[in-house]
Amino acid sequence: MTQVTDRPAGTATTAGARAHAREQHGRTVDNMRYVPAASAPARLTAGLSDGAMGKLTWAESLAFGRYTTLALARGTRIRLTDTSGDACVHALLYRAEALHERLNVADTVKVPWQAYPTTGHPLLSDAGRLMATIAADTSARHDALTGATTLESNTAKYGAGTAHSASPAARELLTLGALKNGLGPRDVAPSLSLFKGITVDPAGSITFTGSAGPGAAVELLLQMDAVLVLANTAHPLDPRPDFTGTAVDIVAWYAPQDLAALEAGSLTGPLPPEHQQALRNTDHDLTARNAR
Repeated sequence: MTQVTDRPAGTATTAGARAHAREQHGRTVDNMRYVPAASAPARLTAGLSDGAMGKLTWAESLAFGRYTTLALARGTRIRLTDTSGDACVHALLYRAEALHERLNVADTVKVPWQAYPTTGHPLLSDAGRLMATIAADTSARHDALTGATTLESNTAKYGAGTAHSASPAARELLTLGALKNGLGPRDVAPSLSLFKGITVDPAGSITFTGSAGPGAAVELLLQMDAVLVLANTAHPLDPRPDFTGTAVDIVAWYAPQDLAALEAGSLTGPLPPEHQQALRNTDHDLTARNAR
């Protein structure tokens, strides 16, 4: 999504433009999606087992101020790494075959009796089903309460907030991701923010706690086929006057064996009753849909 304002030499004709475009084939930049995923640089896939490397489905370095989206299969494990320590990733999930069902951050906090998502936390849909579980987390700086920045808030703070401005708001970027999947602005529900945390005191005041630092990572395990929409942009409570942040590295691989491990309690520990019920709700629905 690099914006080019100067016309390269020799592109005034169709033939010249074609030649220039073909010269770019195979070139890479710091922030891009790697296709195939196995072509990603080693820094994105560091620490993955040989089994995970053999089942890579997504590898991308998402620049600050940009968004991305991808449909992923049930049993996919996604790792996001705050490589330089200043990313803020706003996440939305939609059920792939029924896009009206999506992540409900209110229930994701309320049902498991936990306001601070970390390892083992269920991500619940608005139908009470388990969409994903936080399978691993070295950040523990996330936010399910504050929501995303908006056009109005970014314009007031930074002077602009449109998706293609120098300081795009999270909601504007998430809307573009939703549109790519046949959804619209009304489908952009409150999002979960990763890598920038908050705390709430007994009086209800929210305090921004920022990042856990470079190298923090969080992993999600999908319990259903889902569309993931991510926007890497400022947190609404970031006190800095300048729009600033860093890229997030993303890799995903197919790990269906982790679904059984989660249910057995050997992945993140024994599941509390609320998590178990949401998982049963998901599995019951899948069984009903696939009955022959």
